[in-house]
Formats: sequence, C-alpha cells, structure tokens
Amino acid sequence: MVEQIEEIILVLDDKLDKALSVLKEDYSSIRAGRANPHILDKVMVDYYGAPTPVTQTANITVQEGRCLVISPWDASILKAIEKAIQVSNIGITPTNDGKVIRLVFPDLTEERRRELVKQLRKMGEDTKVAQRNVRRDAMDGLKKLKTDKVISEDEFSAGEKEVEKLVSEAIAKVDAAMTAKEKEIMTV
Repeated sequence: MVEQIEEIILVLDDKLDKALSVLKEDYSSIRAGRANPHILDKVMVDYYGAPTPVTQTANITVQEGRCLVISPWDASILKAIEKAIQVSNIGITPTNDGKVIRLVFPDLTEERRRELVKQLRKMGEDTKVAQRNVRRDAMDGLKKLKTDKVISEDEFSAGEKEVEKLVSEAIAKVDAAMTAKEKEIMTV
C-alpha cells in the first residue's frame, strides 16, 4: 500500500479508537444502581486554590455495593468536597459525618433504568456519527490523492475497502459496548 494511504488509515484507526474510548469513559460515569467510584472522576474540588479531582484528594471505597465512602487525606477540605459533589449534579446527596462523606446509591426504578438506556443509546449513536465523520474525512483524503494522481484507481479502491472495514469494526465495538452497558443497567 502507498505510504499516503497508510498514513490516512493510521489516522482513521486512531480517531476511531479515541471515539470508542470516550464513549466507554462516558459510560463508566453513568450510575447503574451500584456504587461506582468512576462517577466522581469529573468532580473537581477547590484544593488550596487549585481545582483538583476528588479522586486525587481522598481515598474512595465502596461499602456494601451501594455506598461510596470518601475519606479525604486532609480533613480541612471535607466541606469543599461535599460542596463540589452537590454542585456536580450527579444526582446523589452526600452525607457528611465530620470524618468521611458517604454517597448512598438508591435502587433504580424501572422508569429510571429506561431513561438511562435511552441516554446510553443516544451516546452510542453520537459516537457512531463521529466515527462516520472520521470515515468521510479519510475518504476525502483518498479521493484527493486519486484526483492528484498520487495513487491509482486500484490503490484507491483497496484503500476504500480498508477504510470501510475499519469503520465497520469500530461501529460493531460501539454496539457491543452499548449492549453490555444496557444489560448492566437493566439487570435488577
């Protein structure tokens, strides 16, 4: 394969992988009724004037599958962590006992589970759209190489098949991730 085609394929593959990893990261922050420390990944606390992730200011443990216990390393930021969690809009009210903060995850209702599944599907579809946009960019690159007579018609069609194959595989991975997360949420 021509070097320029290989470069287009490498860029395509990298962008497809990034889209999938962003989706999986987003899925990990959705609570499925069980205590999941990843729900706090994007919560920032004001730690001595610098916004710092809660995960870097405290020890976070799961208790009995339904409760997260946040034990700050510096007791003076307990109130700041509590405030950051309340502002973060994760849907759980923290309880502060003066030493640790507890987040008790309520059982999900059937209606809430269905809402979460809709949200998951939308995220999955958005990822597929992003992957198709990446495919379009790769195809435009191949067409430009063909019109500039850098590659032949045969090399163009081989590159086109490779792009289609990679995008199809990436979309199948998104579908698999969606199905797995849906199953996790709908399991009572």
